Amino acid sequence: MLSGFTIVRNAVKLDFPIVPAIRSVLEVCDEVVVNVGKSEDETRDLVTSIGDPRIRILDTVWDLTKKNIMLSIETQRAMEACRGAWGIYIQADEVLHETGARILKERVAEWDRDERVEGLLVKYLHFYGGFDRIATSRRWYRREVRCVRLGKDIRPYQGAQGFRVGEGYRKIRARVTDAEMFHYGWARPAKAIREKHEQSKTMYPWRRGHTDWDAQHAHLEWIPLLQPFTASHPAAAREWIAARAHDPERVIGPRRFKLGHLRFYVSDWIERITGARLFEFRNYELA
Repeated sequence: MLSGFTIVRNAVKLDFPIVPAIRSVLEVCDEVVVNVGKSEDETRDLVTSIGDPRIRILDTVWDLTKKNIMLSIETQRAMEACRGAWGIYIQADEVLHETGARILKERVAEWDRDERVEGLLVKYLHFYGGFDRIATSRRWYRREVRCVRLGKDIRPYQGAQGFRVGEGYRKIRARVTDAEMFHYGWARPAKAIREKHEQSKTMYPWRRGHTDWDAQHAHLEWIPLLQPFTASHPAAAREWIAARAHDPERVIGPRRFKLGHLRFYVSDWIERITGARLFEFRNYELA
């Protein structure tokens, strides 16, 4: 049995693609556990509207005083409710390409008996300022674990970006796949991004200065190594994208080169030549 799991709160206010996210893992999962935190909008109704009997909703109240670690706590709650031997994890602003969903299911079947493999990696496309542009510098992670063995003391790490093993939080042993995850958090409408910044002031108080800057300037900051995207989006996301493709407020600010950007260009040049990304942070070890 293959499970899917996610957590979500205030998906309507924040305009998360939670319906495409859930549908993208329903492509291959026997069940999808959705931890729905008590919200200030119609998030629960939105999840229910999918109308698939494989979806199981956990109604919860999130302790916002826990700040960043709260995301790990609630993700763990969703993991523990899963009944499968493996689980595909998806965040509320991510959509798994249907080809990638099938790849993960195939690799689970292939590597299930190999105990060295505790998780599977997916490749990331980070959309920025729209749906035809991706961020590619080493500031953005290339891969992350999004499929894990369940019931093996594997737990979400910090803000639930990745996973670790046991009380000592050993890095999870993971294997690379060609599955692609589309991250739309920075491609949403400007209003949703501003709302996210406001909520981030509570969850990430150490970033308050940064979020204040964004709110004052009312645009996304230009970043180096933005690249055009001309391939196809996941089928589950296309309707959601079409409804948000045009947003005159969603703009990227003027190009302002900083000395600190130089390291991204140097790193990108080395990666193009050698295939290695310098100083890359990994939540995992290759199995």
